[in-house]
Amino acid sequence: MSAKGGSSPTRAQVAPMGSGRYRFMVGVVLVALAVLVGRIVDLHVIDRLFLQGQGDARTLRVETIDAHRGMVTSRHGEPLAISTPVVSLWANPQELPSDDIQRMMLARALGMSLADLNARIERYAEHEFMYLRRRMTPADAQPILDMRLPGVYAQHEYKRYYPSGEVTAQLVGVTNIDDKGQEGVELAYNSFLAGQPGKRRVLKDRKGRLVRDLHLIKEAKPGGNLALSIDLRLQYMAYRELKAAVDEHNADGGTLVMMDAKTGEVLAMANLPSYNPNNRAELDANGLRNQAITDAFEPGSVMKPLAMSAALETARFSPETVIDTSPGWMRVDNFTIRDFRNYGDLSMAGILLHSSNIGMTRVALQLEEDAVWNRYHELGLGQAPGTGFPGETTGSLPTPFDWSDSKRASMSYGYGVAVSALQLASAYTAIANEGKRMPPSLLKLPSPPQGEQVMSPRVADDLLHMLEAIVQPNAGGSRAVVPGYRVAGKTGTVRKVTQTGYQQTAYRSLFAGIAPVTDPRIVTVVMIDNAKKGDYYGGLVAAPVFGRVVGKALRLLDVLPDKKEAVE
Repeated sequence: MSAKGGSSPTRAQVAPMGSGRYRFMVGVVLVALAVLVGRIVDLHVIDRLFLQGQGDARTLRVETIDAHRGMVTSRHGEPLAISTPVVSLWANPQELPSDDIQRMMLARALGMSLADLNARIERYAEHEFMYLRRRMTPADAQPILDMRLPGVYAQHEYKRYYPSGEVTAQLVGVTNIDDKGQEGVELAYNSFLAGQPGKRRVLKDRKGRLVRDLHLIKEAKPGGNLALSIDLRLQYMAYRELKAAVDEHNADGGTLVMMDAKTGEVLAMANLPSYNPNNRAELDANGLRNQAITDAFEPGSVMKPLAMSAALETARFSPETVIDTSPGWMRVDNFTIRDFRNYGDLSMAGILLHSSNIGMTRVALQLEEDAVWNRYHELGLGQAPGTGFPGETTGSLPTPFDWSDSKRASMSYGYGVAVSALQLASAYTAIANEGKRMPPSLLKLPSPPQGEQVMSPRVADDLLHMLEAIVQPNAGGSRAVVPGYRVAGKTGTVRKVTQTGYQQTAYRSLFAGIAPVTDPRIVTVVMIDNAKKGDYYGGLVAAPVFGRVVGKALRLLDVLPDKKEAVE
């Protein structure tokens, strides 16, 4: 043993300690390796399906493929409603940059303030999805996408566009922001137009970016195209003339319906007020209604030819039958019925020419109690037109149960009943079509329908010529005259009815007519609602609109003139 440093441990003395340490370390490594192997076995065998599902949930997505909404067209194929591709920008609030500079750039590009953007992000902070701006044009959306901001993504959609704007607004209708029909034809035929969306499986990274399109699950089926019956040339012209008349007379609104006398197809249907379906920022709710189909009103004297048809079907009456209307007024029950003046003896044709309430009353009271009601019912009044249009009115045709004489009388000259402009036009097709009423159609028909024979051809022909006498110079419908064509029609002026009863200074001005008489092609009904400037009589307000619209329509449809002097 050394004196300085003492004795040092020998190799034999340290060996047991080193061997124990070594064995301990080897044991630790073996245990760790066993745990690792066990974990690997657990992950790849026991929990394999669970973990694979969790992984797929974070990378695999099933995306919806939007179905292109079908197009709505006119009878000649002009687009009335089409879908155009747009881009909706959305964001994951949890991924958006937090610094104000990038957020300010994003806010400016979106056309909003930084404060509004921050408030929106804060509101959706716990969510992974929020819209930034919907339905942008691809050109407007691309600069924002080019900024490549974290958390900003694009979603491709479709937006509905209406090329004819307010001219066909109430008929075609509109879709909402999700491209679902809300009004008009868009709503009535939504399932047909919408089609069926498809699905595809895609692979995305953790930021939601597309990595690979894996496979198609279900192919998208585009919506069907729908051809309406309207002729867009006639529609534009009818809307323009109706608007001019409403403005000229400072009226509350107006309606015009033009039907093909042979098929019942609606060639034009215009309403005022209207609205622009492409810009609904200042939408007037009154403009949404397609008044020609959804609104019913008392029609007044335009009903007299239809009521008279019931009398002419009997052996008791003919166009030459004379009725005494003196002294120009009469009492029925507790009511006084008046004519404009004392017309004395009038033929049946004269009753229509002078629009005599007394004459119609005396005729109606000689018929069976339900005769006029039956004829109105046969003409489709009091029943839904069957167009499929949402909200179409049935009008009002009270059941003939224990009717008073005054009720029968008022119904014969158009009071106590309510009809829509479409119902009235359809009823007049019976006069134009040899007694056969054609049901109205808003869709282009592949072939003419059978129609329903509601009056004899003889009666229809008699009425057609009786109505022609009204549309002559110096007659009540003189302002409906169409140069070169023979025209038949009837004027009507009726007090408006509100919840407080008949109004003393508010009227509806009407004209219902047929042209040309030789071979009727179109039936047109015009109604001007509450003309407040100038005249309000149907012959002075509605008849001129009829004359201008029908004259232009006949020329557009290449209908040959049938007036003798025009032909010669």
